[in-house]
Amino acid sequence: MTVPAGFHVAVYASGFSKPRLMALAPNGDLFVSDEKTGNVSVLADRDGNGMPESRQVYVGGLNIPHGLAFHDGFLYVATTDAVLRYPYQPGDLTPRGAPETVVTLPGGGRHYSRTVVFGPDGKMYVAAGSTCNVCEESDPKRAAVWTYGADGKNGRPYATGLRNAVGLAWVGDTFYATANGRDLAGNDVPPEAFFVLKDGANYGWPYCYPLAVGAKQVWDKDFGKKDQAYCDQAQPAFAVTTAHAAPLGLAAYTGTMFPQDYRGDLLVALHGSWNREPKSGYKVVAIDPRSGTVTDFITGFQAGLTTTARPVAVLVLGDGSVLVTDDGNGFIYRVTYGGS
Repeated sequence: MTVPAGFHVAVYASGFSKPRLMALAPNGDLFVSDEKTGNVSVLADRDGNGMPESRQVYVGGLNIPHGLAFHDGFLYVATTDAVLRYPYQPGDLTPRGAPETVVTLPGGGRHYSRTVVFGPDGKMYVAAGSTCNVCEESDPKRAAVWTYGADGKNGRPYATGLRNAVGLAWVGDTFYATANGRDLAGNDVPPEAFFVLKDGANYGWPYCYPLAVGAKQVWDKDFGKKDQAYCDQAQPAFAVTTAHAAPLGLAAYTGTMFPQDYRGDLLVALHGSWNREPKSGYKVVAIDPRSGTVTDFITGFQAGLTTTARPVAVLVLGDGSVLVTDDGNGFIYRVTYGGS
């Protein structure tokens, strides 16, 4: 791996099958979903030395667990077909009660992972991707982010036209999302896009896609439905990167360990995709949300046609270091700066 001068990367944990998203418990324990095994594991670093001294399965047997969130005494787990919540108190290593299904979701499909986060309004936001590359969905929960009460009631669409929004993050009152663009339109079209989500807004898919930061989206002539006038109303991207890089998890850098230049940036894991030669993605990038500038942060996972890792999610720890999951090797990495 290659990182900027002064940064260091070490393996934080290994032995997972397909680690995906992470969440910090109120006491600082790390929870991570493992899509392939159906487990959610908890890793504890209670002596604060930067390495977990214990790890165990918190709950197993789930149907493709992915998104994780803590809110008001519950751990929320987004599986492919539901959002479950478990009663939780800080320090719990196993559930203290049976799960409650708070939201039922359409399961499976081409994009089968689900993400759950909570906003500053205390409401729950859930993303479900599309069933296809390009199509008109029959289920309104697909290719969209919905909002609910914390109990799963009063659900409604929040943002639509998002082919596969895996990374969701509230930063203050601003709601950021990654989005995976369509395949089979060429090596460089469409670029991967990053959006600010707004209540009631549409983000174009399957009829449109963005080509440049802040510009009107363009009509997908290959799909051939709707028209440019429709696409003129779709929300523009605030940043873009190479097509088919497959951006997944994102996190705002809120710590103080890294240099000032990184503070306030969004760190995004680019998982990489089969649909491009030469390959793109397979790295972690930093995005300045003010300018839309995208710069490499962690590279070295790719050399020509060979790839050695597939980053999925980014999480900022309390000490300002950063964790990155890699579902190609079953690792979690810890990134530090200076002597930390």
